[in-house]
Amino acid sequence: MNDFFAMGGYGAYVWSSFAIFVVALLMDFIAPRMRYRKIIAELSGRYRRQKNRQEKPA
Repeated sequence: MNDFFAMGGYGAYVWSSFAIFVVALLMDFIAPRMRYRKIIAELSGRYRRQKNRQEKPA
């Protein structure tokens, strides 16, 4: 098993590149969801402010 993880002396490069790939993949998965939540919260706030303005008599 040690030989597998060492990969002929290149294990550090292989496993570090694999870890970087996994982190990038997670960021690619999480970032759009965070952006979506932020946009929805912003639009909800705008909607509430607009609704409050329309309810108040001029």
